[in-house]
Amino acid sequence: SKILSEPENVCESVTQEEGAPVPQVQEEKAPFEMEVEEELTEIPTIAGVAMSNDSFSTLVAGVKAADLAETLNSEGPFTVFAPTNDAFAKLPAGALDNLLKPENKEMLKSVLTYHVVAGKFDAAAVMTAIEENNNAFVIKTVQGETLTAMMKDGKVMLKDANGNTSTVVMTDVEASNGLIHAIDTVVMPKK
Repeated sequence: SKILSEPENVCESVTQEEGAPVPQVQEEKAPFEMEVEEELTEIPTIAGVAMSNDSFSTLVAGVKAADLAETLNSEGPFTVFAPTNDAFAKLPAGALDNLLKPENKEMLKSVLTYHVVAGKFDAAAVMTAIEENNNAFVIKTVQGETLTAMMKDGKVMLKDANGNTSTVVMTDVEASNGLIHAIDTVVMPKK
């Protein structure tokens, strides 16, 4: 058997006829280049997802009034139990307008951060945690108080500090910095 000590130069054996077109090699995009392009169109942050969904326009107005957009655009990850517009409509007459007043900014911030949990908890993780905790999984919110997640009639429910409940109506809305689960009632902290 022959062992080559130096690689042969195969280019020397190829000859080009005078005036013949030089073959053009069509470049294909390398897989890593495609990934970079996909990253440019990656999913928005929690704030961006909420802003692009008409069902959360009231929540977005609250987030802006409470100066929380920057927080919900930050790295996270967060899980947000996001009240829909219908959830805000269930509040007593004048309650939302009152919360949105500049002088009530801290109260609004407290209510909204009560809907935010540090960490990314998809529906399956929440349901497992409920099962493992005798149908009462206590969740500490960014606001500092707790929510209790439980199952009722096959649906995830949240009980707030005042004993009121909300039903999760949509789960696992992906954002680049966490997840959104839509709820049908605004949950309220004690403070």
